[in-house]
Amino acid sequence: MPLTLDQANTLIAAAIKEGADKGFQPLAVCVLDAGGHVQAFQRADGASMMRFEIAKGKAYGALAVGKGSRWLNAQAEGRPHFLEGLSNVSGGKIVPVPGGVLIKEENGTLLGAVGITGDTSDNDEIAALAGIAAIGKTAVTD
Repeated sequence: MPLTLDQANTLIAAAIKEGADKGFQPLAVCVLDAGGHVQAFQRADGASMMRFEIAKGKAYGALAVGKGSRWLNAQAEGRPHFLEGLSNVSGGKIVPVPGGVLIKEENGTLLGAVGITGDTSDNDEIAALAGIAAIGKTAVTD
């Protein structure tokens, strides 16, 4: 069964709450379905501009390679030519830093991805994990 709008909105609310509870900077959260289409997006009060593009780019990159954006970050460090090529073929849509997390069923079925931005990349990922946990799905960060 595909990820529902209710699940996407629950994920977003839980991620934003996690960030607020931990004192993170205001977060922006973008949920993409398995086909890479935006299912839901919200930006916390005070989040800066370009947050939609960054959050979407983190989620898009995760979907593009079937790995979390933490994996993409490692590739950028170890294989910059790979990331340059990936950026070129994607039209610059990929943001290769932590905070883009795949959303899967327990059996491994891909449901989509969430991208979060606003604080450090590690904190963005913490909020993503909380959001995915709130809907009872499996997170893949790398």
